[in-house]
Amino acid sequence: MLLVGFLGWWYNTGWRGQVSRIGDTMIRTNDWFSIPLLIKTFFAPFRQISANEIGNDISSSFRAWSDRMFSRMIGAFMRFFMIIFGAITLVLILIISLIRLILWPIFPLVPVIGMALMLTVGTPWNLF
Repeated sequence: MLLVGFLGWWYNTGWRGQVSRIGDTMIRTNDWFSIPLLIKTFFAPFRQISANEIGNDISSSFRAWSDRMFSRMIGAFMRFFMIIFGAITLVLILIISLIRLILWPIFPLVPVIGMALMLTVGTPWNLF
């Protein structure tokens, strides 16, 4: 009776729980990297650094403009690598999660497979 209850949980509720955990992990990882927000603010100044125009002459206006452009380039550079790193992390989590879901039905059979291998092949320490 205990074995039937365990197998019923494993192949029904347990499997659904794994799928919901994978979804939660993907949502939390996407939230941690904030990929949609990084894409939306891709050319925003880095750390909101912005140079104000000081004075009315052309050189101070050009200096303020070049400071803002430099800050925006740094911001785009940093956001680009964070988006790439976040996307790679999401893909790796997805691949590992899919492997875990594929192997989930096999895990209860591992002790049976191990016993069969031990009886047919022998223990690993006696093979060599």
